[in-house]
Amino acid sequence: MTAQLPILQVLLPLIAAPLCLIISRATLVWLFALTTSLLCFGISIQLLIRILETGPLIYTLGGWQAPIGIELIIDTLGCYLLLLVTALSSIVLFASKTSVNKEIPAHRHTLFYVIYLMCLAGMLGLIVTGDAFNAFIFLEITALSSYALIAMGNDRRALTAALSYLLVGTLGATFILIGIGLMYMTTGTLNMHDLSERLVNVADSRTILTAFSFFIVGVCLKLALFPLHWWLPKAYAYAPSIVSSFLAATSTKVAIFMMLRFVYSVFGHEFSFTVLPLQNILLTLGLVGILTASAMAIYQQNIKQLLAYSSVAQVGYMMLTLGFNSASGLVATLLHLFNHALMKGALFLALAAVMYRIGSVQIQHFSGLAKTMPWTMAAMVIGGLSLVGLPFTVGFISKWHMVIASLESGMWFATAVILIGSLLAAIYVWRIIEAAYFKPVSKHLTGVTEAPLSLLVPIWVLTLTNLYFGIDTRLTVSVSTSAVQSLLGGAL
Repeated sequence: MTAQLPILQVLLPLIAAPLCLIISRATLVWLFALTTSLLCFGISIQLLIRILETGPLIYTLGGWQAPIGIELIIDTLGCYLLLLVTALSSIVLFASKTSVNKEIPAHRHTLFYVIYLMCLAGMLGLIVTGDAFNAFIFLEITALSSYALIAMGNDRRALTAALSYLLVGTLGATFILIGIGLMYMTTGTLNMHDLSERLVNVADSRTILTAFSFFIVGVCLKLALFPLHWWLPKAYAYAPSIVSSFLAATSTKVAIFMMLRFVYSVFGHEFSFTVLPLQNILLTLGLVGILTASAMAIYQQNIKQLLAYSSVAQVGYMMLTLGFNSASGLVATLLHLFNHALMKGALFLALAAVMYRIGSVQIQHFSGLAKTMPWTMAAMVIGGLSLVGLPFTVGFISKWHMVIASLESGMWFATAVILIGSLLAAIYVWRIIEAAYFKPVSKHLTGVTEAPLSLLVPIWVLTLTNLYFGIDTRLTVSVSTSAVQSLLGGAL
């Protein structure tokens, strides 16, 4: 059974999704989906332990060897993402029953869990696949499921947001597919390992340069890199709160993983950063994205939208450190990828609790909210301080490694932008704190009480995780460093 863990990671949610349709009671469907996600989480832990002990694992489907057969590749980077996605999926699903009952019509509850598990299966499949075309297929399974999840709520604006996401996602998918098609046309293979070996011989051809360009533009649309981010704020703002929590914590992270996999493992580090000016592109867009998105977050009245613009800025941080073209910069990218998922998961779950009690996430309705929902707002404060980068939070660990990487690369201007971005984050986080703690209780909050335990427990699990990994960084730093060594061929 241990040898089958890689394929079970994908098959479990993929098979469980349609099985939800034959379960009649909503509570049983929720338990079934939660159990499936927890099993995937357990598998990811087992795989991480095994990979750290024995090295990368290759699983061949049906015993057919590549390039004819399809491979699943389980390495440190993949296990890192598997652990992150399955853990956050399980925590969000634990909170989902209460939130879904409030924000999604009853006749759609079963369908919600079906599509949620399909989205999870797509993400896990993308992480483990060793085939370029299958990576595209799993990415689209994730994307199509996301469109449906966003459109499920009672807010009619979610339909427009889902349509915008659909149009942009389709454009990004088209670019990615063209890039993969051009690679196949030139090399005659879709296996990632074979591609990496054959692309070396044709790296100077215009076809491969075009393929790389199409792929990068497509994946940047998917991960919402500024200025290709316009779909994300509305998608996060108007989706059901539990959907915002899941997507904000995972979707852009999986797209960044796809970029890293192709840039380092398929095209190769030297081609990506020397043949083409990827470094300058990422540095420029990362710097502008941090400043612009952070500034836009300050003026938002909808706190979901505020955090969505914050997410665009955080993607900018990750692209900036990736653009340093250094091992320390790549470590900072992977650390922030993990840490940002914890921050946004906690913050959006806290907003789900607020939405459950008061039916709004407009900042004017937060006046005095800390007096009626003290535990929820305390979690929001800790998550917000983590975004700013205060000590003893995961945000501080991310910013610390970013600053070190920028100084090692001699990019003082990047250090300045990282610090300015933290200052801007402090401003928009302060707006929430000021409304909740320093303004009189709004009439809108009459009769409002603290969120139920079914929401508070997952919120505080993620909040305490923010604090724990802000103090004890041994696991995150060691796994990030090991993943970077693997991506760079042992050079660190």
